[in-house]
Amino acid sequence: MELAVLNTAGQETGKKIVLKDSIFGVVPNDHAIYLDVKQYLANGRQGTHKAKERAEVAGSTRKIKRQKGTGGARAGSIKSPVFRGGGRIFGPRPRSYNFKLNKKVKQLARLSALTYKAKSEAILVVEDFNYEVPKTKEYINLLNNLKISDKKTLVVLSEPNKNIYLSSRNLQQTKVVTISELNTYEIMKASNLIFVESSINSLQSDN
Repeated sequence: MELAVLNTAGQETGKKIVLKDSIFGVVPNDHAIYLDVKQYLANGRQGTHKAKERAEVAGSTRKIKRQKGTGGARAGSIKSPVFRGGGRIFGPRPRSYNFKLNKKVKQLARLSALTYKAKSEAILVVEDFNYEVPKTKEYINLLNNLKISDKKTLVVLSEPNKNIYLSSRNLQQTKVVTISELNTYEIMKASNLIFVESSINSLQSDN
């Protein structure tokens, strides 16, 4: 697949980028994408949930009523789970949700996600740009020129750029990442991927 390189005004520069089939033309594996996204979301969970069980709630240990003769079920503690204010049965405890995923599966998932975006023509390549100072208005103008201001966008840079990052930070539907931070979850979440020219060259030279 061949894409035209655009400038920040949304016009073609005359340069072309050929997307490698080994990155943007693999056979997609949906299960690999599922596993990678699941791990990404699981790793983001704090896992600090906690409910008190009967040994941890406050209350007297005095036997509530005599064992026999009341006509009701026997009860030994006000902290029993069957009573209001008692402990919870099998409540959540602090735990880690992290799980291991092989590197090759993660790599296949990312390539599958990139392939889906390439097939749906949701990838744009823009020549390298920079802002002298952080300016959200200029970043919005870029999205307007590319005619994707109303869509979720992921801008991929070759290296960290503080001014571009700060310019986009207040906008809800866009995110800026570097090529090393690119992951399956962010690719699938975005409607359009915007690669700067140096980032896509770096991506294709590493694979």
